[in-house]
Amino acid sequence: MTLDDYARPVRLPRRSRQGIVMGMDGWQLAFVTVAAACVLLFVNRFGPLGLLYGAPIYLAFGAVAVTTIHGVSAPRMIGLWTMKQLRHATRATEQTYRPEKPHLAGTLNLPGVRASVQLWEIDGLAAAYNPRDRSVSVTAELEVQGFLMNDLPERFELAQQWERVLASFTQRPGIKRVSLQERTLPTTIRAARDHYESVQQHRNLDSQSPVAKNYAEVMDASERFAVAHRNYLTFTIDLIGQSAQLRALGGGKDAILSLAAIEAANLADALRAAKIRVRRWLSPRDIAALARIAFDPDFAATVQNRAGDLEGVDPSAIGPMHLEEPSRRNAVVLTDSGIHTTMWIHEWPRSDAPIGFLSPLVYARHPVSGEAVSHIFTLVLTPVPVSKALKRIRDEKKIWRGNEQLRAKRGTDGSAADAADWEALERQEEEIVAGHGEYRYGAYLTISASDDEELDQAIAGMRNALSRAGMEAQTLYCQQAEALMVNALPLGLGMK
Repeated sequence: MTLDDYARPVRLPRRSRQGIVMGMDGWQLAFVTVAAACVLLFVNRFGPLGLLYGAPIYLAFGAVAVTTIHGVSAPRMIGLWTMKQLRHATRATEQTYRPEKPHLAGTLNLPGVRASVQLWEIDGLAAAYNPRDRSVSVTAELEVQGFLMNDLPERFELAQQWERVLASFTQRPGIKRVSLQERTLPTTIRAARDHYESVQQHRNLDSQSPVAKNYAEVMDASERFAVAHRNYLTFTIDLIGQSAQLRALGGGKDAILSLAAIEAANLADALRAAKIRVRRWLSPRDIAALARIAFDPDFAATVQNRAGDLEGVDPSAIGPMHLEEPSRRNAVVLTDSGIHTTMWIHEWPRSDAPIGFLSPLVYARHPVSGEAVSHIFTLVLTPVPVSKALKRIRDEKKIWRGNEQLRAKRGTDGSAADAADWEALERQEEEIVAGHGEYRYGAYLTISASDDEELDQAIAGMRNALSRAGMEAQTLYCQQAEALMVNALPLGLGMK
């Protein structure tokens, strides 16, 4: 292969724009149905004059059905906004944790239904048990040394090996979800300071000398530019699909913990074969620390400077002490010392992209200050069995043909986007038949800051990075609290 072949090997499946009928989603079809029903009722009741009497109603529903707001269909946005107003009316958009209030043992301080999640531990490995969907999740911190520093052939080989690992998950029953996460957040230079102090003591250096003072000033000045990039993989197991194995292990909590440990070992072996090293399996204190830092960025330095038995955060403090969705601001959510906006990646590169095309997101900077953008990027992958994947493609082909027939009846030709949808379906079918796995995937990007002005800068810097990567993001209006929970908690949670 030539260097050009290695430079642009990534091709992501195109997201279909065909909808259910003529590119409309279920919400839009519901409004069109209401408009048609109004026309029918008024004509039956008043005759031809009914078209005039009912015009304000059916025209309003029809106009809303074909309108979009922030890239989302207006009917769906109206539904989301209405649900948020209902949550405000029932005081469900604000939560303040009260330590003195009795809590059920084993549950977590998390908003809403996620409070039922339980964090168990087996040999230092955290197993997050979700009783609502009967699943258990384990999380690993990954390490791939200098991926972007490798030559293109080496990157290509790593990507091919990683693809085989992901494809194998679609062939196994009982795997509910795979979540890949990249976190970028300010950190401390404690390791550099500790090393300098040890060298100073070992060599008996004068701490009051001009050189030592100058070096200390350099370290103090560089503290604000220190950034940590961490990668995590969360493996979620469907306990219903693994019921036979649980019975063989004896059933109950001990069987779930044993299954989690077995699957963690299997995953580590698969990753090792792909030259991806598991730096460590997260313990309950590690998971609580990640969540705590996301909700309370000002607390990050305190957590990161802990060592030994005090490392991490007790799981009782995993959630926010205060969480609020402001009534007149649908694009942000407030937590202890941070303000956050979460986006959904709705457009991936339309043309072939190079290996490592996400690097602009990882290293995104504020356009004014040049500081790194604190963010959490999560890719949630749901394995799709081969039979269901082929059925989905057949159904989407039927929809495409139906839309094509409707366009022909109206005397309109299909667009290049419609042709691209058909080509994408053909290519996906060929890849599945050839043995590649399929995932339903969603990507979420949470941007965090300490105040509104910093958040605006961070969003601008991240949008610049998204454009360089050939991607587009859509703010999840009226869903910010739920979206933040998906990203901030490495518990294998998904979002509908």
